[in-house]
Amino acid sequence: MRIIDPHMHMVSRAADDYKRARRAGIECCIEPAFWSGQDKQHAGAFFDYFEQIIEHETDRAERTANMDHYVTIGLEPKEANYRDMAEKVVERIPEYLDRDPVVGVGEIGFDQVTDDEEWAFREQLEIAEDRELPVVVHTPHTDKPAGTERIVEIIEEMGLTQDRIIIDHNTEDTIDISAQTDCWIGFTLYPGKIEADAAIDLLEEYGTDNMIFNSAADWDPSDPLAVPKARDKMLDRGWDREEVRKVVFENPYEFFNQSPNFDYEA
Repeated sequence: MRIIDPHMHMVSRAADDYKRARRAGIECCIEPAFWSGQDKQHAGAFFDYFEQIIEHETDRAERTANMDHYVTIGLEPKEANYRDMAEKVVERIPEYLDRDPVVGVGEIGFDQVTDDEEWAFREQLEIAEDRELPVVVHTPHTDKPAGTERIVEIIEEMGLTQDRIIIDHNTEDTIDISAQTDCWIGFTLYPGKIEADAAIDLLEEYGTDNMIFNSAADWDPSDPLAVPKARDKMLDRGWDREEVRKVVFENPYEFFNQSPNFDYEA
């Protein structure tokens, strides 16, 4: 069964991880721009990083594993708190959005839910709405329910097109908040976020419409095979193959196929 992992930070990974993911069924991945483990001190560092994931990682995915690799570009919320630098970064984000293989804006959202984070979040949501692009929204690590509620309030206040937005990193504590919207709902199968069995339990309760699994696959103890393993768990638990395929392939395909630069052949 083919898989699209819609949230993999492969810049953090070795070439062999691309190969292992491909062998497990992942034919296509999307790499959102993110916080790389240490706060950047200069706006130029972001532009170098954007070029790296657009050019180098896309080439590396194809060269090492024949995997389709797409990118979303954005100012991650943690670094939005350096306001002067953040303004310079946000100003130049539109320059990247027409480039192949950029398919949306993200990940954006909240870390500590500060005024500067909200400014950057709103600015980037507006950029995405004007360009009719998909958006990947990061929910905060601390006080996640309150942060998710604020995210939903902002999305509704701004009157955004909700089916072009995925609210990511959901848990048992946020699913009811995210489910009040028409946004897509992401689960990051990751230690400290949500384990696969718990996420599958939620799908059994809430259904599979608009539900998406991802691995993050970043530099912390994550697993680039988390989605293939969740696929196998669903099958072992007796799920219908078409329902499993909907979660690990059709839903992420439908979401990112809203971007004109997403040309993966289903």
